[in-house]
Amino acid sequence: MKFLILALCFAAASALTADQISTVQASFDKVKGDSVGILYAVFKADPSIQTKFTQFAGKDLETIKGTTPFEAHANRIVGFFSKIISELPNIDADVDAFVATHKPRSVTHDQLNNFRAGFVGYMKAHTDYAGAESAWGATLDTFFGAIFAKM
Repeated sequence: MKFLILALCFAAASALTADQISTVQASFDKVKGDSVGILYAVFKADPSIQTKFTQFAGKDLETIKGTTPFEAHANRIVGFFSKIISELPNIDADVDAFVATHKPRSVTHDQLNNFRAGFVGYMKAHTDYAGAESAWGATLDTFFGAIFAKM
């Protein structure tokens, strides 16, 4: 059964077209420099995600948004996401790295789905997301599907 799930994940990743990949990469290039804004949008959309980050748990989001630790962590998260997007469709190593660091912290599928929704909300507000929605949908389905298969 695990082999079937992994095979489906590989098929989904390789099913991304060159146009989808370039659309996602171009879209993300417009916002990847706003790592603070992206992480803020995710935390704002679902405060339970913020509690998973011990250095930010229980703190006022508006207060921590402008701090150096928040910016540093936002840069790490968006940097990792940038790596994934730049390496599309080759996401296997990135998925394994993500699962290795997030599974031990008991990150749930619901939290990941909420992270995705917060990210998409940010993209809708800061890009021409409507023109890239199909490509983003396929990419995010591929990435999160591969993660869910391993968590």
